[in-house]
Amino acid sequence: MKPQDMKDLQELIEFLKQYQVAEFDLDRGDLKIRLKFEQQSYQTSPSSLAHVVTSAPAPAQAVPPPATVAAPAPAADPDAGLHIVKSPIVGTFYGSPSPGAAPFVSPGDHVEKGQVICIVEAMKLMNEIESDASGEIVKCLVTNGQAIEFGQPLFSIRLG
Repeated sequence: MKPQDMKDLQELIEFLKQYQVAEFDLDRGDLKIRLKFEQQSYQTSPSSLAHVVTSAPAPAQAVPPPATVAAPAPAADPDAGLHIVKSPIVGTFYGSPSPGAAPFVSPGDHVEKGQVICIVEAMKLMNEIESDASGEIVKCLVTNGQAIEFGQPLFSIRLG
């Protein structure tokens, strides 16, 4: 597995623990992952993982060495230093609690950590997504009704 795949798997495990999911299976072609958490572990030690089984990992691919060409100096990026809120699940993005209702947040709004900022519908369940940081919403990076992926950026926040 690539380092990014390992990071994504680690984020998935943390998400599953946070929402106390007992079992999770992922089957993507030649990669199969099964996670199973012991129910008692939520009361005693939420970090204990019962089983992690992977089989038939994707074949390793040769990665060419990085080029040693000097990159041009980056222009001043107004979005530099912004915190990005990413989707914890795959689903459909909704910026308001119901059609025609005011959005949860808009650019310029101040949000607190834990405040609901959108809904992601997954398998007919409406999952409230909370901000993982406090600050000012700079930009919504997706549109209402858009299909989104796990880890996809949803909002940029200027911390503070």
